Amino acid sequence: MPNQIPSLVSLRSAALSAEIDPNGAQLFALKDRAGRDLLWDGDPAIWAGRAPILFPIVGMLADGKYRLESKSYALPRHGFARNRGFSVLSRAAGKAAFRLSADEATLQVYPFRFELDIQFELAGPALTMTATMNNRGHEPMWASIGWHPGFRWPLPYGQPRASHDLQFEHEEPDQMRRIDAAGLLKPRGVPTAITQRRLALKDELFSDDAIIFDRIRSRSVTYGATRGPRLKVDFPDMPYLGVWTKPGAQFICIEPWHGITDPEGFAGDFKQKPGVFAIPPQASKSTSVTITLLEMST
Repeated sequence: MPNQIPSLVSLRSAALSAEIDPNGAQLFALKDRAGRDLLWDGDPAIWAGRAPILFPIVGMLADGKYRLESKSYALPRHGFARNRGFSVLSRAAGKAAFRLSADEATLQVYPFRFELDIQFELAGPALTMTATMNNRGHEPMWASIGWHPGFRWPLPYGQPRASHDLQFEHEEPDQMRRIDAAGLLKPRGVPTAITQRRLALKDELFSDDAIIFDRIRSRSVTYGATRGPRLKVDFPDMPYLGVWTKPGAQFICIEPWHGITDPEGFAGDFKQKPGVFAIPPQASKSTSVTITLLEMST
């Protein structure tokens, strides 16, 4: 008997509506009060994702594997959470929560007894997404977490694609980082493309895949055209930010991370992987991202 696909969970506020897919606990749709789509539609011919959850790693592992003390494990890019079915813990008009728990399959590739809870809450023009990682084991649990929402580029407000940019909360003078053909972090940075807190979005920025800010000062950015409504993305406790698209595609991903792809040549223990954190036994760690629709340019 074929597996039934869980139905989408719908949320609504006075200013926004959202749909969540229990497969991956992924934000599936985000619309303004007029029903205009703010989120990428997941066209599989271009990029099938919409807003995947990255857990328990962000990015790639060198040779596709990581070492934890004396054992070696394999994980795909961005981990397994985005491809797993979550149970629905609760649902209401403006709030829903989902859970992924460790099982025999996850223990084969990630030897920790975890619960990953993802909560979505709509309040007026803001959607807050919170990830809570629970360690149900008796040893410290090592992990990374990342968000990967893809927004329409251009946004549906009549402005040309070329007029869209990112505005950072603070000046960002440090170099940007790039990845190689294997998805690993190159050792040397490149000069930042941010000028006076503004990153003009151009396809050529992404000819070598994502741009990565690993020493970012800002904890929020706004995205949109020079005129009209914009989106604000707040990431108060995430130390990395990735920005990505496929050149010519109609989406831009704004990706707050607590973790990063392996550097070229990395061969250390998983505990030494950049961005990885430890959760003590029977303890939890939460992190959140808020997307806010700003009706006027700021």
